[in-house]
Formats: sequence, structure tokens, C-alpha cells
Amino acid sequence: MRKNFSRNRNSQHKDGILLHYIHSIMESVNKSKSCLLVLLAVFLLAAFTSIIDYATRNRAVKPLYTEYEVGQISDITVVAKRTIIPVTTDGLVVRAGEKIIRKGFPITEEAYEKLKIIADEPSKMDFKGVGRTVLFLLLLVLVALLSFKALQKNHIFKLREAVFLGALFILVYCLAALMVNTKTLQSPFYLVVVIPAALCTMLITILINIETANCFSLIFAMGSFVATSYNPVVFLFVLISSLISARLVCKMEKRIDFIYVSFILAFLDALVLFVLWVIFPRTSANIAISLVGIAFNGFISGVLVLGFLTPLESLLNAVTVFRLMDLSDLNTPIMKHLMVTAPGTYSHSMMVATLAESACREINANPLLARVGAYYHDLGKLEQPEYFVENQGAYNKHDELNPRLSASIIRRHVKKGVEKAHQLHLPQEVIDIIAEHHGNGIIAYFYNEAKKLDESISPDEFSYPGNPPSTKESAVVMLADTVEAACRTLEKPSVPRLEKFIRQLVMKKYEDRQLDKSTLTFKEVDTIQEVFVNTLASYYHSRIEYPNQKDPDQNDSNEKGDEGEKQEKQEKKNESKEN
Repeated sequence: MRKNFSRNRNSQHKDGILLHYIHSIMESVNKSKSCLLVLLAVFLLAAFTSIIDYATRNRAVKPLYTEYEVGQISDITVVAKRTIIPVTTDGLVVRAGEKIIRKGFPITEEAYEKLKIIADEPSKMDFKGVGRTVLFLLLLVLVALLSFKALQKNHIFKLREAVFLGALFILVYCLAALMVNTKTLQSPFYLVVVIPAALCTMLITILINIETANCFSLIFAMGSFVATSYNPVVFLFVLISSLISARLVCKMEKRIDFIYVSFILAFLDALVLFVLWVIFPRTSANIAISLVGIAFNGFISGVLVLGFLTPLESLLNAVTVFRLMDLSDLNTPIMKHLMVTAPGTYSHSMMVATLAESACREINANPLLARVGAYYHDLGKLEQPEYFVENQGAYNKHDELNPRLSASIIRRHVKKGVEKAHQLHLPQEVIDIIAEHHGNGIIAYFYNEAKKLDESISPDEFSYPGNPPSTKESAVVMLADTVEAACRTLEKPSVPRLEKFIRQLVMKKYEDRQLDKSTLTFKEVDTIQEVFVNTLASYYHSRIEYPNQKDPDQNDSNEKGDEGEKQEKQEKKNESKEN
């Protein structure tokens, strides 16, 4: 009785887990219906290609009957696709999978008669083969769907990326399916030469990420497997070559590295194919020709990636390491314009970039993305630079304005920055950093000033229009922006003082729930604070006030007290304006 009860409980538990998993998959599908439509379109195209393939396989063999004669040396190998029992026969039966003629061997009279039987047989659709292929393709769709669900934890796929991935799969699948029936490519050791799996995988790695590339390495291999009538050589080579190519380019930072990768990939592809030839020796292929061909495939794949990369970066609006390196160039017109028009903002952005990049490197985020995001995060200040404290001298224009109007000017720089970023066609990840670098926090200084005039004032009028940071890089830029702006007011920033001040600033962001969506952990936040303290301590080294060190120019303790009080007020004012 207890055993049955236990079994029922286990069964119910497993069913609950399965239902929960199915429900989570459906939620993912509902969130990205466009990706599902792309998967459906890819499935239909692949199925249509398979139907054409099966419908034309018999026709591809028929011309052989008139092209050859008994005793002639065959230049190809012909394998029967299905069993044929002719109505009038002298005992000859064509068996499925039987090699009718072999490359390099003379055509016997029996082989010639079997070629004639194949040629005389009416073309028939292999419905069983089509059914198997369609079922296998459905399995591939399921694998792709599960892959999208798993990968969306770290990357939200855009429609154009889903279309791009679908197009690459169709390219690999169609080439494998249509080339397998040609005379010269019937051997799998020849066929893999024309399958561009390595090229496609490298593009996915650079334009999206290596996790997606690894998943599609398996999908490409499975697609090639079914397209070539379940040939293990094709499956293994496509899988191994794709994984190798993804690993080779995942850490690249310079375009010249593609040349080195091309040579390495050529050698490794040839090595993999040779090992497979040793494992599967029953082939009529000339291994020397195959090795030369596959080495050329590997080399040209690296070169083609270099050629396709720039237009695809623009088409997909992808945030690749190469595009980020281009955007980090400080000699671009927009950065020169920022330096001339708003020199204080430019200097502030450089320091924020240093802080954000250093912090992201320590927490294993994307330091290059953080640096570029910091460079461009205050683009909106180009419109009215004189209204921002870092560009002001002794005169502050806000002293003559109503707090509500001042807050409106401060708030607007986020919106203007996003508009400017769209005009410059910056990657979406950089635009998100611009939009989120103040979150939806309140401009506390002007809000407090307005409350003195009107207690019923709404805080919404003094809140930034953005959303809290959604990525680690965006959150780090927000913290670096706040810390740099506030610490700039410290006249004698000792290390203990920096630690205390930075901890207060970061804790304020946490309490305001500005870090909730960023996926930062408490350990990472502590690491970020340490990096900020160390970096700013080094930057302010010549000004640091060490213990027991006295300023010879300050002998009056009352004067020092007055300066400290004045400095504290200025710190609070600047901190409030930035927040």
C-alpha cells in the first residue's frame, strides 16, 4: 500500500515537473512569437527541399543508362535508393543500398542490366523516406525551440537574428540535400567540402554569442545528417568542425586575427577529416583531394567571415567586439563634438568609462560594452551643456529658474541622448545603457527645492523617464556615473572617506530599487565598490589626505571647520542633482 502511494506521489511529482516545463516553454514561445514563426518557415522550407530531393533522386540516375556501356571504367559510384523488383526479370533484383557500380571499377553486364532496370522504373516518391525526414525535421524544430528557451536567459533574440539563424540553417541543409545526388559529391568525404557549416558557426559566434553557436553546431550537424540520408561521416565532421570554428573566434579582438584563424581552421579541418577517413575506410573517395578541398574550405571560411562581417553587423545592428572597438575610437566626429561643446561632460564620460570598464572586467561582464556605453551615456547633454554642473563655472543658470523647469531640462538629456544614439545607428545594447543610466530615480535636489514652494508637488515630475538597468553593464555604468559625479566634489578624498561615501551612494541606488533588474549579486556589488575605491584613490593620489598629515597653509581650525561644512553641502547638492 505504501509502495503504491509512494509511486503515485513520484508519478504526480514527475508529471508536475513536466507540466511546469511545458508551461515555461509556452511562455517563452508567447514572448517571442516572431521566433516561432521563423522556426515554422524554416521547417516548411526544409521539408519542401526534402520532397524535391526525394522526387528527383531517381531521375538523377536515369541518364547513366545511356552514358555507360559494359566494360567501361566507371567514374562514379551509384547506390540504389530503394528496392526494385521488375515485372519481367531474369532473377535480377535491385536492393536498396546496393552499390550498382563502383568508381574505378569496370561496369559488368549484370551492373549494366541493373542500371537499365533503374532507368526503366517509373519515378516514384519515397513516402517513407519523406515521412522519416519530416519527423526528423520536427525533432530539429523542438531542439531549436528548447535552445531558444535556454539561450534567452542571457540573450533576448530579435526577429532579425531569428531570421538570420533560420537562413543559415536553410543554406546548410539545402546545400547538403541537393549536392548529395550529384555525380562528383556522392562520397561524404567530398560532400563535406561544400557544406559551409564552419562559416555559419563563426558568423553566429561573432554576431550573437558562442552559446548560440554551440547549439547551432548540433542543429547544423543534425540537419546535414538527415539531408545526406543519415551519413555518420557528414554528421561528425559538421559537428566537430563547427565547434572548433566557434571556439577559435570567440575571443578575437582584431580583424587581422581572421587570417591566423583561417590557417588554423584549414589544418584542423583536414586533420578531423583524415581521422574520420581512418575510422570509416570503406569509401571510393580520393583522400588527398578531400583533404585539399576541406583545407581550402576552412581557409576560405575565415576570409569570407571577414568580408561578410561589416554588412551583417549593420543589418543585424549587432554589438560585436569589432564594432565596439570602432565605437570606442575617440577621434569620431561625435566624440570630438562632445569634447569641444561640453568639455566637462567629456571628461566626466572618460572617467566613468574607466570605472565601468575596470568593474565589469572584475565581475566577468562585458568591459568593452561598458566602456562604449559610458562614452556615449551623456550624449543628450550636447543640446544644453551649460545647464549641467560639470560644464558650469562660477555662474549656475539654474539659480534663475523654477525648480520644475530645471528638473525638466535635466530629465530631457536622457531622451535626447537616446534620439541622438538612434541617429548614429548605435547598437541597441548601447542605446539601452543611455536610456537606463539614471533609471527612474528622482532628481532629489530640485524636488526638495520644489517642495519648499509647493508641498503637493508630484515626484513623477522630477523622476527620470527611463527604466532601471536591465543588464550588468548598464547597472555598472549607472553606479560609475553617480560615484564619479559625487566624488568629484571631495577636496581631500582619503581612502576611508572614499569607501564610506561610495558605499552610501551604492546603497542608495539599491534602496531605490534601481538594481533589481540588473542580475547583479551582492558579491559583485561589493567587488564593484572595491574597484571604484581603488581606481579613484589612484586618480586622486596626489590629493589624498593621509592620517596625521597636516596642511601647512591651514592653521586656523575654525577655518577648516567652515570649509568642511561648505564642502559637505556642495557634495549633497551635486549628488542630488545627479540622482
